[in-house]
Amino acid sequence: MTITVTTTHAVEGRKIAGYLGIVTGEAVMGTNFVSDWFAGIRDVFGGRSGSYQKLLNRAKDQAVADLRERAVELGADAVVGVDLDYQVIGGDEKTLLLVVANGTAVKLG
Repeated sequence: MTITVTTTHAVEGRKIAGYLGIVTGEAVMGTNFVSDWFAGIRDVFGGRSGSYQKLLNRAKDQAVADLRERAVELGADAVVGVDLDYQVIGGDEKTLLLVVANGTAVKLG
């Protein structure tokens, strides 16, 4: 089953027949020493951190996939009003990246 996930509050051309509740998907990804070290070098010399970008994209994809699974469990056709929040957790020794996706599971008419 395909679940439409959108940041808008409606699905183009479809009517929302019912609201099933708020759904959330989370992903917590750990970085490693090598990516942290290279990111530190990038901070000094400038540029983009490819390893962090890949990690961020994987975390976002996992959070949205988790959100979809929870919507399916509720019998939803779509999730509207999706918001993505990003946090970095940790200190000098270990850094964790947290991505949370929130939205409203809906039944479409």
